Amino acid sequence: MRITVYLAGEIHTSWREEIKQKVMALQLPIDFVGPMEDHDRSDNIGEEILGKQPDAVFKDAAASSFNNLRTEILLKKADLVIALFGEQYKQWNTAMDASSAIALGKPLILVRPEKLHHPLKELSRKAHVTVETVDQAVKALHYIFD
Repeated sequence: MRITVYLAGEIHTSWREEIKQKVMALQLPIDFVGPMEDHDRSDNIGEEILGKQPDAVFKDAAASSFNNLRTEILLKKADLVIALFGEQYKQWNTAMDASSAIALGKPLILVRPEKLHHPLKELSRKAHVTVETVDQAVKALHYIFD
């Protein structure tokens, strides 16, 4: 049995590659999907598809429509969602994706450092599992196949 995991979270660090490499080393039958990791393409996709927009607000609105479309389709197709909250970047999209996963009834592994326990306490209680590290998330994935 193969499963598809949506990796929700910031796109500025290599945490997704870390998970993918560890899963590959364990030979787990998992396919990964997630948000557009090319930040410039994500910001410009509205103009790439619709053409030049009149100002930054319209440009962001257009890009958001296509990014939301992509995210919703991939989230709905996923069997499980891992949402990583780091300390370095704003995490609004991660919170939105984690909340969407919960609303869709998707199993959710929330990864957040202990330092973020308090601000994420309600979201943690809605997740199926809350862990503090990528390694713990990979162990949870491994357990599914044991």
